[in-house]
Amino acid sequence: MSKLPKDAGPQTLAVHAGEAPDEVTGASSPSIVMSTTFTTKDAEAFSIKDFDESDMPYIYTRWGNPTVNQLQDKLRVLEGAESCLAFGSGMAATSALLLGYLSPGDHLIVSDVQYAGSAELVRHTLPRFGIDVTPVDTSDVNHVEAAIRDNTRLIFIETPINPIIRLADIEAIAEICKAHGVRLAVDSTFASPVVTRPIELGADFVIHSLTKYVGGHGDALGGALLGPGDVMMALNEEALVHYGGVISPFNAWLIMRGMATLPIRMQAHSANAMQVAEFLEAHPAVRRVNYPGLPSHPQYEIALRQMSCFSGMLSFQVEDGPAVARKMIDELRVIHYAVSLGHHRSLVYWIGTDQIMESSYHLEGEQLEGFRAYAGNGVMRLSVGLEDADDLCRDLDRVLSG
Repeated sequence: MSKLPKDAGPQTLAVHAGEAPDEVTGASSPSIVMSTTFTTKDAEAFSIKDFDESDMPYIYTRWGNPTVNQLQDKLRVLEGAESCLAFGSGMAATSALLLGYLSPGDHLIVSDVQYAGSAELVRHTLPRFGIDVTPVDTSDVNHVEAAIRDNTRLIFIETPINPIIRLADIEAIAEICKAHGVRLAVDSTFASPVVTRPIELGADFVIHSLTKYVGGHGDALGGALLGPGDVMMALNEEALVHYGGVISPFNAWLIMRGMATLPIRMQAHSANAMQVAEFLEAHPAVRRVNYPGLPSHPQYEIALRQMSCFSGMLSFQVEDGPAVARKMIDELRVIHYAVSLGHHRSLVYWIGTDQIMESSYHLEGEQLEGFRAYAGNGVMRLSVGLEDADDLCRDLDRVLSG
């Protein structure tokens, strides 16, 4: 790794961390090491258990790869973490933590609203393995603390929350975790390492879908889990080597290339999203806009404390979501009607409340009403890209006003 000054800024770290000129060729840009296997000087070792993980040579790419290690080093530095493991997707990283860290009889507290894949994993899969799960509204720290039991081992939050952009106070929840001897994991995909640094706020683990803002270009799947060195070393063997959710070296290289512009991109995403959010909030066809940078957001003060900018994700309510979605498919000229987020191009997608309740969240009573306060009968989730903001506003107005 290059010898960077200790006080290097985030843009310098995004460009240089984890990288150095190639010692053999002198190449300034990182090389892609696509080999699945490596020649070795050891004539007997065949299992990862035969090696000291703290100083293991390259043997097999599922165990370790030079290009993947460069990506992990860059992410580790940007997040201020002790250790990082890269995976083939964000869900692979989430599964690695939950299945590798928790055991039968453990109790997990999760956000009652979160990325649908994670919500379905904790509700449908973990209970089959004897892990108790309690979904709570993590925007209220009193609900979080009240849910803690003697066997609670992990609290897993997401902020901002997909898809309603509700926030959780990382620092306040971290203090509760420390008081009760519980670890805290934060899915920070919507924020990226540039906007929020959960470990500095007291979290133990951070999860990213690298497919989103970190890669930034919508052309490479990846995920990452960051956390304490001792725990991550154990997870490397079980959750990466044995579960096998490894990232391709080529995808690692693509994501690392995207990271060089991450701080600049996040500022541009945030500036565009603010303009679009203000436009939508004033539009007569829009009932409500959820964006952390708007003073109207219920947790605006938390956003000011834990976000360096407000990212590019927002959601908004309209009168007839399915009808507007059909118009978007036919009439949008700049914004793509598509799932995913965090790409250089803007993406929008309708998420109906009844549908996501049935498939993913299964909320009732107060929790359901809390969701509807942000989403109503559904939201348009908008990932604001890097196009000219005026063009995005005109594109949306064409659909909303027609």
